[in-house]
Amino acid sequence: MLTAPVIVIASFAYLGLLFAIAYYGDKRADDGRSIIANPYIFALSLAVYCTSWTFYGSVGRAATSGIGFLPIYLGPTLMAALWWYVMLKIIRISKQNRITSIADFIASRYGKSQMLGGLVTIIAVVGVIPYIALQLKAISNTFSIVLHDPEMAMADKQSTPLFLGDNTFYIAMLLAAFTILFGTRHLDATERHEGLVAAVAFESLVKLLAFIAVGLFVTFWLYDGFGDIFERAAQVPELVPLLTFGGAAGNYTTWAALTFLSMAAIMFLPRQWQVTVVENVDERHLTKAIWLFPLYLLAINVFVLPIALGGLMHFPNGTVDADTFVLTLPMAENTLWLALFAFIGGLSAATGMVIVETIALSTMVCNDLVMPVLLRMKGLRLTERRDLSGLLLGIRRGAIVLILVLGYLYFYLAGEAYALVSIGLISFSAVAQFAPAIIGGIFWKGGTRTGAVCGLAAGFLVWIYTLLLPSFAKSGWLPINFLSQGMFGIDLFKPQQLFGLSGLDDITHCLFWSMLANIGCYMAVSLAKGPSAAEHGQATVFVDALRQSGATAGPRLWRGSASVNDLLALLGRFLGPERAREAFETYARGRGARSIEALAADASLVHHTESLLAGAIGSASARVMVASVVAEEPLGLDEVMNIIDEASQVLAYSRQLEQKSHELEAATNELRGANQRLQELDRLKDDFISTVTHELRTPLTSIRAFSEILKDNPSLDESQRTKFLGIIIKESERLTRLINQVLDLAKIESGNAEWHTSEIDMREVVDDAVAAVSQMLKENSVQLEINVPQGLPTIVADRDRLMQVMLNLLSNAAKFCKRGDGRVSVTLARQDHVLRVDVTDNGAGVSDSDKEVIFEKFRQVGDTLTDRPQGTGLGLPICRQIIHHFGGSLWVESQPGQGATFSFILPLQRAAGRMPLAA
Repeated sequence: MLTAPVIVIASFAYLGLLFAIAYYGDKRADDGRSIIANPYIFALSLAVYCTSWTFYGSVGRAATSGIGFLPIYLGPTLMAALWWYVMLKIIRISKQNRITSIADFIASRYGKSQMLGGLVTIIAVVGVIPYIALQLKAISNTFSIVLHDPEMAMADKQSTPLFLGDNTFYIAMLLAAFTILFGTRHLDATERHEGLVAAVAFESLVKLLAFIAVGLFVTFWLYDGFGDIFERAAQVPELVPLLTFGGAAGNYTTWAALTFLSMAAIMFLPRQWQVTVVENVDERHLTKAIWLFPLYLLAINVFVLPIALGGLMHFPNGTVDADTFVLTLPMAENTLWLALFAFIGGLSAATGMVIVETIALSTMVCNDLVMPVLLRMKGLRLTERRDLSGLLLGIRRGAIVLILVLGYLYFYLAGEAYALVSIGLISFSAVAQFAPAIIGGIFWKGGTRTGAVCGLAAGFLVWIYTLLLPSFAKSGWLPINFLSQGMFGIDLFKPQQLFGLSGLDDITHCLFWSMLANIGCYMAVSLAKGPSAAEHGQATVFVDALRQSGATAGPRLWRGSASVNDLLALLGRFLGPERAREAFETYARGRGARSIEALAADASLVHHTESLLAGAIGSASARVMVASVVAEEPLGLDEVMNIIDEASQVLAYSRQLEQKSHELEAATNELRGANQRLQELDRLKDDFISTVTHELRTPLTSIRAFSEILKDNPSLDESQRTKFLGIIIKESERLTRLINQVLDLAKIESGNAEWHTSEIDMREVVDDAVAAVSQMLKENSVQLEINVPQGLPTIVADRDRLMQVMLNLLSNAAKFCKRGDGRVSVTLARQDHVLRVDVTDNGAGVSDSDKEVIFEKFRQVGDTLTDRPQGTGLGLPICRQIIHHFGGSLWVESQPGQGATFSFILPLQRAAGRMPLAA
C-alpha cells in the first residue's frame, strides 16, 4: 500500500531532482558550456506538448471514442513537416528582433503596438487557464486515488472548502514556488532558461518511459499481446464501436477540426512558443526535431488504445474513471512500484507543462500588461530609478502566483464538469485565435494593427460566448437555460447552435464561428485601410526575414539624435548597471571601438539598445522607453517606402555581386583546372619524349656497337660477320618501325592522319593478317585457330588501319604465347549492333595493374609488359586510337599465367567520315 509519506517524499524527491538538473544546466550555461546545444535535447523539450492530457486524458478519450484520440497528435505531426519553412522563419524573426513571447511577436509585427500585445496576453492567459486547471485536476485526482488505495476513490470537491481547505490549492502554490525557482531566479535579456529546458527534456523521458512501462504491463502481463486485447474487445458488444473509425471515433468534421486545432496548438501555445522559439539556441536543431518529435508522439501513443480497452474490460460498468486507467490498472494488480512510477510520470507531465506555461505567461503579463501601465503612470517615475530589474522579477513572480490561483479557481468552479481532454480542447480553441495574425503577419505585408486587433478581439469574443461561458453553465455557475434558450431568450443566439448552425460538436462549432470572425475581420479591416509607416517597415522585416542575414532593417527605419550615456543609463535601469555596461562593451568591441565612450549614438546603437530592452520588457515597452531618451524624427510612409526600396536595391545589387562572385570563382576554378591539365600534359610530353628517346637509343646503340665490331675486326670469320650483320639489319628494322610508329601516332594525335574508309569484310582482313604473320607463327611453333561465322555484316572503316591493328595483335600473341606449345585463336562474332574481334594467346598473361598501362603511350610504350617478354614499339596505343577513331573500343582480359585476350568492337554499318577520338 502506498502511504501519504511515501507519495509525498517521492514527489518532492522527483521535483528536487528536476531542480538540480535545472541548476546544473544554468551553471553550465553561465560557464559557456551549454548542455542544451543539442538537437536531441531540443526535440525532447518540445514534448512538453504531452501533458497530463496525453498521459491520462488520451486513454480516457480512447475509452469513449476509440481512435478518436489520434487527431490531437496527427496535427503536430503534419505541422512538423512544415517547420523547415514556417517555424524556421518565426525563429529567425524572433532572434533578429530579440522577441521573447508570442504577444511580443504579434505586437512587434504590427508596429510594436502595446495595445495589441496586451490583447494577446489577455487571450493567452484566459485561454490557457483551463489547461492549467487540467494539470491541477490530474495531479489532485491521481494523488487522491493513490492515497486511497485500494478503494481508488477521488475526493469529493463539492464538500471541499475553497483555498485553504483544498489540497489542490496547496499543490498549485507548490508548483508556483517551483516555477519561481525554475524560471525567475534572475532576469535575462534573452529570456532563455537553459536549465529549465534541460529539466523539461528529462521530464519528457520520464513520462515516456512511465507510459510505455504501463503499456507493456497491460499488453503483455495482463493480456497476451495486442492481438489478444483486440480479440477480447471484439467479443464485447459495447467495445466494438471503439475499434472502427465510423463508430465512436467521430465524423470527418470532428477529425478535421481537432487536427487543425492541434496544428495551431503545437505552434501557438505559449509553452510551445517558449521551448521552440525563445529557448532555441541553434535553428539547425529544427531539422532533427522535424522527424524526432513526431517519433516521440508515435512512441507515447502506441499503447493508448490497448490500455483503454484493457481498462474497460478490467473495470466493467464504468466503476473507474477511464482517465485514470494508467494508474488504476497497476494498482488493481497490486503492482505498487509501477503505480508509483506511473504517478511520477503523470506528475512529470503536469509539472512540466505548468512550469513552462506559467513562465511564458508571466513574461507576457509583465512585458505586455503591467509594464505598459506602469510606464504610463507618471507618479511612479520609473525612468528615474537606477535599477528596475528587481521590480521586473517581482512582477513576474506575482504573475506566476496569480496565474496558478486562477487555474485553481477554474478547476474548482468548472473543472469537475469536464473530462481532461475536453478541458484541453477549450484552451486549444483559444490559442488558435493567434493563427491568422501570425501566419498572415509573416507572409502578407498588407496586414495592419487595426486588422489584427479586430480579428483577435472578434475571435476571442466568439470563443468566450460559444465555449468558455457554456463550460460555466454546465458547471452550474451560470443559468442552464443560457444553453437551451440563448442570450435574451433568442434561439439564434444559442451559444452552441449559433445562428441555427447545428449538427456540430462544441469544439468544431466554436472553431468554425471564431475563425470566420477572426479571419474575416483581420482581412477586411486590413484591406480597408492600408498599413502605416511603422507597420509597413515591420511588415518588411517579418515577411522578408529569410532573405535577410543577421541584422534586421530596424536601424534603417530610425532618424534622430541620441546620447550614448542616456542609452546606457536607460538599459542599466532594467538589466542592472553592470550587465548593461557589459552589453555595451561587447557591442563596442564588435564595432571596432576601443571603449563605450568611442561609440557613436547612431541608429545601430539605438536599435541595439531597443533590442536588449525588448528582451527584458517587450518590444512595445522598449520602443516607448527608448523614445523617452532620444529625439526621434518621425518618418512618413513615403520615406519608409524609399528606404525599403533602397534596401531592396542594395539587396538585389548584393545578390548580383554574389552571383558574379560565384561566376568568377567558377572561372578561376576552370582556369586552375586548365593550368593543372597543361602541367599534366607538359609532364606527359616530357615522359613521352624521354621514353621514345630511350626506345630510339636502344637500337641505335646496338647498331653502333656491332658496326664498330665489324670495322675494328676485319679478320672476323665469315659466320660471325654474317651473324652481326643480321643483328644490325634487325635493329635497323626495329628502329625504322619505331620511327614510323611515332610518326603515325603523332599524325593521329594531331588529326593529320589520312583515313580511307570503305565497306570492309572483316573476315578478309583477318585472313590477310594471318597470312602476313604465318612465317612468325611457324618460327615460334604456334598453332592458330580461326573462328569466323558465315554471314557477318560489313563495317565501314579504313582497311589498312584495321590491318595494322590485326597485325599488331597477332604478332604480340605469337611473341608472348607459351614456348614450345603456343596456341593463338582469332574469333569474330556479332553482338547487337557491334562486331567483336578477340585475339587469344596462352602466354604468361597480363596483371591487373598492367591492363591499362600497356595502352598508355605516355607511361610505357608499345607492348612492353611487366611480367611478359620485353617488346618495343607504340603498337597498342596506336591500335586503341584507331579503334576509337571508328567509334569502337579496345581492351584486354587476362589473368597472370593463364594467357591474355585482346578484344575490340566496331559498330556495324557506321557512316564513313572522321570520328571524334575517345578521351
